[in-house]
This record gives sequence, C-alpha cells and structure tokens, in this order.
Amino acid sequence: MGKLFGTDGIRGVANETLDAKLAYRVGQAAAISLCDDSGTKPTVVIGKDTRISSDMLEGALVAGLTACGCNAILLGVVPTPAVAYLTLYLHADAGVVISASHNPYEHNGIKMFSSEGFKLSDALEARIEELILQDGELPVKTHGGIGQVMSGSFAAEYYLDHLASTVDGLEPLRVLIDCANGAASTTARYLFSRFPLEAEYLNDKPNGVNINNGCGSTHLEALCDAVKAGGYDLGIAFDGDADRCLTVDEQGHVIDGDKMMAICAEAMEKKGRLHGGGFVATVMSNIGLHKYCAEHGLRLLCAPVGDRNVLELMQKEGMRLGGEQSGHIIFLDYMPTGDGQLAALQFLDILSHSDKKASELSASVRQYPQLLQNVRVTSNEQKTAIMQSDSLRKAIQKAEAELGENGRVLIRPSGTEPLIRVMVEASTEQQAQAVTQALVQHVENLQKSSEK
Repeated sequence: MGKLFGTDGIRGVANETLDAKLAYRVGQAAAISLCDDSGTKPTVVIGKDTRISSDMLEGALVAGLTACGCNAILLGVVPTPAVAYLTLYLHADAGVVISASHNPYEHNGIKMFSSEGFKLSDALEARIEELILQDGELPVKTHGGIGQVMSGSFAAEYYLDHLASTVDGLEPLRVLIDCANGAASTTARYLFSRFPLEAEYLNDKPNGVNINNGCGSTHLEALCDAVKAGGYDLGIAFDGDADRCLTVDEQGHVIDGDKMMAICAEAMEKKGRLHGGGFVATVMSNIGLHKYCAEHGLRLLCAPVGDRNVLELMQKEGMRLGGEQSGHIIFLDYMPTGDGQLAALQFLDILSHSDKKASELSASVRQYPQLLQNVRVTSNEQKTAIMQSDSLRKAIQKAEAELGENGRVLIRPSGTEPLIRVMVEASTEQQAQAVTQALVQHVENLQKSSEK
C-alpha cells in the first residue's frame, strides 16, 4: 500500500486531504501512464456517486486527463460496478469512479479499473503514485493532442441489460429496497421494474449530503422495522456506490454477506457452477460460516479484508464466488468486481424459486455473536506502532485462550482511515462483550502511552 493508494483507491475528506488539485494531478498521472508512442489517445470511462464533492472532483480529474492526452466518457451517477463493466463493454483503456463507498458524505475517493474491469495492478498504481508525488509540473499536451470529453449517459442501459440477463426470471415477491441516497438511486427502479416484483423504495432522493446518512447497508435498523411491519418478503439495502448488498428477511432479521454467500454457494453447487469446490470469504467471516462449509463439504478460503484480496484468491483457486461479510459479493461469471444489484438479483432468484421464506433459507447458517469496535488513533504512524506492539500480541493470545475453539479475535488496522478495528467472536454475547471491552481498553492504553 502506497502513500496515496489505500486498499480501495485514494480516499480522503473533500478539500482537506482530497481536493481538486490532487484530482487534477491524478488525472494527469493516469493519462501519462496510459499513453504510449502510437499517438492514439487512450479513453477513460468515468462515473461518480451522489456526494456534493463528486462534481468538483470529476471536473478536476477530467481536466487532468484531457490536458495530458486522454479522452473521457462521462457516465454520470452510476454504481461503481457499472464503471467496471462499461470500461470493458466500451473497450476503454481504463475506468475511474469517484466515490467513498459506504463512508459519510464529506469523504470521497478516486478508484481506478483496468481495461478488463479489474482493479489496477500494484505496479501501475505505483507508477501513477510516483508521477503524482514527483516534484514539478507534469508535461501536458497542446494543439490536437489535448483529449476530448464525451457523454456516456446512454451506457447505463447496457449495464442494466447485462444484470437483468443473469436471471431467467423472478416469481412475484414484495420487496423493500433501500438505495442509501447513493448511486443505486439512479438505477434500482429501472432494473427491478423489469421483473414481476412489487417493489417499493427508501432513501432514493439524494441531495449531496444525505448519502449513507442513517440508511443503506451500514444502517439497517429502519429497513428491518419497515420490512417486518409492512409484511414484505425481503428487504434489500445497498451502500453509497451500490457495490454492496445486504438483505433482511420477512421477520426483520439481517442476512449478512456470509449467509448470502452460503445460500448462493449451495444453489450454485446444485447447478454445477461452483468451481474450485467452494468460495472465498475474508478473515472477518463468522465462525458459523466456517462450520456450515465444513458440514456441507465446501472449501472456504479466507483472504485479507478487501475485495481486491478476495478477487486475487478467487482467480488463483479458480473459484467463481467470493465476498465479504459486509455484503461486497463477487459473482465472477458475470462481473469482474462486487456488485450489490447483481447480488440482490441472484438472491431474489434463489428465494423466488425455493418455496421457502428468506428466514428459512438463512437458518442453516448459524451466526455466532460477533462484536466489532473501532478505536480511532491520531495518525497512520501511531496505528502501525500499536499493531506492532508486543504487548498487544500477548493480549490477543490471552483472549484467544479464553475463547477456545468457539471464538476468535481479529485486530486489524483500517486500510482507509486512522482506525484500529477490534473484532471478537464468542459462544455468548456476554463473553464477546467482555473480551472486546478488555481489548479495546488495551489498544486505548497503548494509544495514550504513545502520545506521552
């Protein structure tokens, strides 16, 4: 991980750590990295979410790209996976999405895709970062070498056509869909109206500052209550850039990414589509998922947190399904990255042809109590020092011995924020709370000691 590129592109608070000057420089560096000696102008597809800062950053990014000889196709507000798919579909040289995903509206980010729709290689990211950080002005084109800007507002339809083609048809169901006031607000109605669903929508009126605000896949309480009270068959929640999806059963209980993957894996196995003998999850996945896979003879491989890590392990092992507990699920037969709307369709397809309720589908995957608490630190340097502490290592060993085989501890640094994440699983909620509190206190004490 470089100085600028984290686990999910460049992230920061708009006009604090991520401003128009940096976005312009990113555009320049990307263009220089893409240009070759053929004289052909590379084409970059650009999408964004609904944050108030996205227009500003898009304008600066496009200025940098075109100044250094790239053409730009502007998709407007679309989900992140739409950018990945349309980069490939339109035969573009790269794709860029301006979004900070599930983070609050004041944050934003710049994430890039290769011409195949995958995340950029580490080598190309390093080359772009090197150009951004080097001293002096970067060379620009003049005369006819300057790039052009084209509208790509037509292209979202191709993406929606592709998503719809991944299912043969759905049975009538009543669904409630939370768009998080994000990118799905522009696509969800057009997608799900193609099927015989009785669909209603929440939080699909973005105003630039309400994205992820008490809604979407990171704030499921209101959706859970509304699904149960309204007698819906299923609730669906996306995050701000719609690359994640979580669902809610008819009783108002959350079906997280672990359970969704287990249900999808079983269905794919029956159809002979689950290659590699199983699927990929992450180190955050619940012990219940591990036990479910062992009981059903499925291989469960765990990658470090981050969709890039999941995808790399999927490709290495020849697997077609992978994802994260947070709802970022990759169906590699259909999409080169995680796609919330695709995951929703695949789950609806299984539910509508199962003769079961959503709660019955998910009941086979036991979920052990899992607590996650974030400890904010003052800097990335402090984060690194705490994680390397011998004292923390010993505290983790003590907690793991206490939990035994029906529990575990995972303490990891955030890849995008100055946070240390403390996760504990245990047989009971009370034990999970006690161990979590002790470990959080230990991290906080280490933080205070490092500040003296």
